[in-house]
Amino acid sequence: MDEAVQEAKLLRQVNALIVAHLREQNLAQAAAAVATATMTPLAAADSVPPNQLLRLVAKGLAAERGGGAASAFDSAAAGYGGLVPPLGSSAVDFSMQDVKGSSKSFPKHDAKHVSDHKNVARCAKFSPDGKYFATGSADTSIKFFEVAKIKQTMVGDSKDGTGRPVIRTFYDHMQPINDLDFHPETPILISAAKDNTIKFFDFSKTNARKAFRVIQDTHNVRSVCFHPCGDYLLAGTDHPVAHLYDINTFTCFLSANPQDSSAPINQVRYSSTGSLYVTASKDGSLRIWDGVSAECVRPIIGAHGSAEATSAIFTKDERYILSCGKDSSVKLWEVGTGRLVKQYLGAVHRQFRCQAVFNETEEFVLSVDEQNNELVVWDALTAEKVAKLPSGNTGAPRWLDHSPIEPVFVTCGNDRSVRFWKQTV
Repeated sequence: MDEAVQEAKLLRQVNALIVAHLREQNLAQAAAAVATATMTPLAAADSVPPNQLLRLVAKGLAAERGGGAASAFDSAAAGYGGLVPPLGSSAVDFSMQDVKGSSKSFPKHDAKHVSDHKNVARCAKFSPDGKYFATGSADTSIKFFEVAKIKQTMVGDSKDGTGRPVIRTFYDHMQPINDLDFHPETPILISAAKDNTIKFFDFSKTNARKAFRVIQDTHNVRSVCFHPCGDYLLAGTDHPVAHLYDINTFTCFLSANPQDSSAPINQVRYSSTGSLYVTASKDGSLRIWDGVSAECVRPIIGAHGSAEATSAIFTKDERYILSCGKDSSVKLWEVGTGRLVKQYLGAVHRQFRCQAVFNETEEFVLSVDEQNNELVVWDALTAEKVAKLPSGNTGAPRWLDHSPIEPVFVTCGNDRSVRFWKQTV
């Protein structure tokens, strides 16, 4: 009898999760139909945390893979975080309008030059657990860093210490590297390059310098992003439609609904649950896609006028997208309506694939001012410029990435250098 009671309780919980999920996806009629058919009180769905069903499914899939047959992606390294940081609501309520006079102060940061490539440093990426980051260069190399080692050299009198933050350097591309990403669960780093390839590196193996798997695409691969479940990745290329790959079979899928997209893609990024992804294109447009059907659900044509859209990322709660373009603007868009919510102005970026990123709490927006060779920081809610940091580079940085878990970030650029920034206590 107890078993039957427990099963009934579990069934009610599952029904509430389904109803809550449908409502989150703005499928109110479907949610109401399921609630009626299963006699699920809407109050039960109201108590479900955001994205709870997706979170539980992701955990279940991860546990199932962990107990099944081993694959090339199951060799988890000791010490690697392995899981995407917990999902949660954004720290900032961007729906508030005309917020003035309440800007936060951006904390002071120290910077340290940690390495040099032999040619232009073109991109950088933190791991999901924030323990590592990597940089990619026009010299075709990838440098792999451990954050803890860099921080050790910045403590007290050891700021110029002799520690080696570069764990290793990978060499396996024939042309410049455009983008990097980390697998959400296993110690795998992928790189995208102008040689039309995506390469997989296992950083748990200390002697590994070459890729252990390669995807050969048909175009220059400008951007890559793993799905949060880790089984798929998106590639943004010179082709106008993102290429979706199954990483176990390397099967490539294309959307049957390209929405008249005709320009190369500068960046592609999944939302935190993988239910959506966004592309930023050279024609200045953004497009939001369904993460399951690959249908374009909201094109934002001319998001940056006729200038290139160079970056686009979701907020943690998936309700907004932060984009950057060569029109020297950073913009915040509402996913549900495509409405422009805020603009972060006052930084000039017209030359490089400039990035705009949030800090780890989403309270600040960071980007680059190429004209003044500075990093610019805005209060994310008020859109007021609150800090300007001399980059320390010879020439403005080309790329900026912030840790997802703590107040540290990395910049790199044309002077070949990699600089690590840490909030001072």
